[in-house]
Amino acid sequence: MFDITLITMGKLKEKFYISAASEYQKRLSGYCRFTLLELPESRLPEDPSPAEISGGLEKEADLILAKIPKGAWFCVFTPEGKELSSELFAQTLKNVKSSGKSSACFLIGSSFGMAPRVKQRADLKLSMGPMTFPHHLARIMVLEQIYRAEAIQAGSKYHK
Repeated sequence: MFDITLITMGKLKEKFYISAASEYQKRLSGYCRFTLLELPESRLPEDPSPAEISGGLEKEADLILAKIPKGAWFCVFTPEGKELSSELFAQTLKNVKSSGKSSACFLIGSSFGMAPRVKQRADLKLSMGPMTFPHHLARIMVLEQIYRAEAIQAGSKYHK
């Protein structure tokens, strides 16, 4: 069975986000071994300077890079990334599996993004589109799209 890891910065606090995330994690268990890793965001002052932001992102980068499973295909969600339809995302994941990889790892960075070295490590940079979403909602959207990709590959009627 294929392993999928989702690394996120920060924890969900609102019950409705926690409930939605749990539902998609449960659904994913039928298709893959799914792991969610919540890493702590760097604490920054109320109005951080660019240097403070950069320093915080570098600390987060150390945590992130240490948690990417060895040999995993790695995808980050970033505004400058590529936009894919659900079908193309499913095909991309299918191609990763058929390439011999046994795991994929996805990352949703912190509210300030991610360090350039994390983006450089990525096999794919994906964008969720030009709109801005709260990170907690982005997590639910990513979980749903990973589930949808798995359902498409399995020929499920979930994707209409």
